[in-house]
Amino acid sequence: MVETETKSDTNKKPTMENNEKYVTQTQQQHEHDDDDPKINYRGWKAMPFIIGNETFEKLGAIGTLANLLVYLTTVFNLKNITATNMINIFNGSTNFATLIGAFFSDTYFGRYKTLGFCTTTSFLGLLVIQLTAAFKNLHPPECGNESSTCKGPTAGQMAFLLCGFGLLLIGAAGVRPCNLAFGADQFNPNTESGKKGVNSFFNWYFFTFTFAQMVSLTLIVYVQSNVSWALGLGIPAALMLLSVVVFFVGTKIYVKVQPNGSPITSIVQVLVVAIKKRRLKKLPQKEYPMLSLFNYVPPKSLNSRLPYTHQFRALDKAAIMTPQDKINPDGSAAEPWKLCSMQQVEEVKCLMRVLPIWFSAILYYLVIVQQHTILVFQALQSDRRVGHTNFKIPAASYYVFLMLCMTLWLPIYDRILVPLMRRVTGKEAGITLLQRMGIGIFLAILSMIVSAFVEGHRRSLALSSPIGMQPRKGAISSMSALVLIPQLALAGLSESFTAVGQVEFYYKQFPENMRSIGQSLFYCGMAGSSYLSTLLISIVHKTTAKSATGNWLPEDLNKGRLDYFYFMIAALEVMNLGYFLMCSRWYKYKGNNDSYSNNSSIELNGITKTSETSINGV
Repeated sequence: MVETETKSDTNKKPTMENNEKYVTQTQQQHEHDDDDPKINYRGWKAMPFIIGNETFEKLGAIGTLANLLVYLTTVFNLKNITATNMINIFNGSTNFATLIGAFFSDTYFGRYKTLGFCTTTSFLGLLVIQLTAAFKNLHPPECGNESSTCKGPTAGQMAFLLCGFGLLLIGAAGVRPCNLAFGADQFNPNTESGKKGVNSFFNWYFFTFTFAQMVSLTLIVYVQSNVSWALGLGIPAALMLLSVVVFFVGTKIYVKVQPNGSPITSIVQVLVVAIKKRRLKKLPQKEYPMLSLFNYVPPKSLNSRLPYTHQFRALDKAAIMTPQDKINPDGSAAEPWKLCSMQQVEEVKCLMRVLPIWFSAILYYLVIVQQHTILVFQALQSDRRVGHTNFKIPAASYYVFLMLCMTLWLPIYDRILVPLMRRVTGKEAGITLLQRMGIGIFLAILSMIVSAFVEGHRRSLALSSPIGMQPRKGAISSMSALVLIPQLALAGLSESFTAVGQVEFYYKQFPENMRSIGQSLFYCGMAGSSYLSTLLISIVHKTTAKSATGNWLPEDLNKGRLDYFYFMIAALEVMNLGYFLMCSRWYKYKGNNDSYSNNSSIELNGITKTSETSINGV
């Protein structure tokens, strides 16, 4: 008992000395900030190059990837399940690779260099895929109407195709986590106009690249399906090259944030030190907990100072000073793997708070993944004719209705609904980001329920009154494929709430030096959905093959029960919504967590006075 009290007393002295150093360090930091050259934020003047680059990049990438499922099943002669799982694994891998891209961007290269290199790599990947269509020896011979006449790709042909996929993966690893953050870097975060610019930038960013996706899903996909695969895949490659040119043209006016070291190192340090000090006594509840914690912020830190929060208090132990901990003359920890600052701890808490919300996003994107993949097979076995003409809408082009819904809705939401809701709620964005995401999850449930009923109707008509046969698939339903539009419209509305809300959520809730990681986390959520979808499809395909109802997901959808699969996903989304609502009630927004965030200057003055009183022994 005596030993515990002595150790506690010895901890007080270095802690108070550190607080005195913290005050001095903070004053020095303000002096340094005053001497720093002002950054010339160009804001919207830089947007034509950034959004132009993104638009052409999406025209290129989506122009190829949107119809890749049809390309793999018709040109490379792969089976439906094989091609679907291959696309899901590729999408998951490209999205998970964004973590690596974010690490290299934040640590070594910065966003500007990362975007330049990876956009060029994406162009090379699209060029390789185009060559597989242009040269006959790089893809299998054309398949007849009967499956018995099909010949699959050789090992060399698949290797060359996968080489293109690999280059696209490297390109996506850098482009996806950096493009939004790079665009937001062009606005001054310390001015009202800059803050409003960032808010509008997210909505208009999605609007412009959604429009680009619509062009890809209509004109480019039509050329691929009805004119020539070689030409149809060559157009996206050319557009990607144009994207590279547009990006570098704006080089002179960009704000280029220099790499400040990866925050991943700091995250690992906090976790390791917290584990090492796990046996220390818990911190008592104090009016100013920072007096008991090591409180140091580097003078050139990119991050704004975060207030103390009471969540995940076990991590606070990483910032508890012991007699063995040493401090450098500038106030920093001499051994960062033995002592972390309160600022580091709070940055890790930001990540920990977001992770439960991120997990919900994995389940949410199951809905969008199905509209990307399985809906294509539904369209192939539906009547795709427009009116009484012989013109058929390409199966992969139906996804454009999802994009169209987003394109029409986002300007209405940004310019009409947000100002109206702002007057009612008093919130700058009209509603909170979590409320926006929750609305999207609810709409996703409706989309899956509608999808199930539509599939039941399509299958019924295919069995009772078919209008033809789809080669190597089965009977074509007399149901117009335009009936698929309602489920796509609901999915589009859902994405305009949840996807846009998530991107803004990650950007605003992460510390400044973690924003690339925040954006990569967005893509990792989609990656998790792609892998989860692959797992669900494989399990359902195998387990239902021997069931009384028959295989739910056979080659011929008319012999399966895809509607049951959709109802299963809808049930998962209902559970996901309940989970999301619980996480939302628990979540505390960054900088608005408790009384400590009310006024940082008051807090600093309080710390200073309390420190002086403690040091003087009064």
